[in-house]
Amino acid sequence: MKTLREMLAEARRVVPEQGPAELKAQLDRGEALVLIDVRDPDEYRDGYIDPAVNISRGFLEFRVASAAADPNVPIVLYCQTGLRSVLAAKALKELGFTNVTNLAGGYQRWVQSGLPIAKDSPLNTDQIQRYSRHFLLGPIGEKGQRKLLGSKVLLIGAGGLGSPTAYYLAAAGVGTLGIMDGDRVDITNLQRQILHKTSDIGRPKVESATETIRALNPDVTVVPYPVRLTVDNVEEILKDYDLVIDGSDNFETRYLVNDACYLQGKTNVHGSIFQFEGMATVFAPDRGPCYRCLYPTPPPPGLVPS
Repeated sequence: MKTLREMLAEARRVVPEQGPAELKAQLDRGEALVLIDVRDPDEYRDGYIDPAVNISRGFLEFRVASAAADPNVPIVLYCQTGLRSVLAAKALKELGFTNVTNLAGGYQRWVQSGLPIAKDSPLNTDQIQRYSRHFLLGPIGEKGQRKLLGSKVLLIGAGGLGSPTAYYLAAAGVGTLGIMDGDRVDITNLQRQILHKTSDIGRPKVESATETIRALNPDVTVVPYPVRLTVDNVEEILKDYDLVIDGSDNFETRYLVNDACYLQGKTNVHGSIFQFEGMATVFAPDRGPCYRCLYPTPPPPGLVPS
């Protein structure tokens, strides 16, 4: 029967190791890798290396596919001191994962090196119940829900596109929703714009939208902007948000949102619709074309219906 020392020596012969500085450099460069924390959940909650996913050692072989479906993807494992994770890395290699590395010294050496850690605030009882169905979804889970609660999304327009978008983002627990719309509720809006009610006719759309969202989910902070987006306010308004969703109904605003997002390096989720046809596109700076790249100039006024 092998001793622990013999098992560790055998694992280190087949599993390459890297130090905290090397891992930090890879993360800073945005390299495609899967970082897995194999400690127990209570250890993980006390602090972890972002963006690690927590799969405790006892469940690793059963759940690793949820984090790394491709056996050739680079995987870095760590535990508290690097011992459990080197044995776990050897197990993954035996399962057919070809590019597995162990973090030498583990989380402890990472902290001792003065590198940043993340620590999540626990969800309260109501939040655990409200978002329980998200916890069952591997790509979201509890960690993803915390990220949603800490995220900030700006929505341009509270009409036919903006209403369902805002409602579902609020239900999902997006922590801060900025809603910009300079219009007032009209009776003709009510057959599709679900943020507004009959009693809201004549009110600013951002007011009724704010009330509806707060009633749906008190976790969400709503920031209303009862104005139109202009070249004078766009830079200041966009700067604090992680993501921008453009549900506007005019080309002037669409090009303005695109240009501002491009200059600030923010992802722009664009949607448009006409009768029974619609489109949705994600414009991510440095990862693909922008709206103006696809449509260099707006169409002449009156040529395309809004």
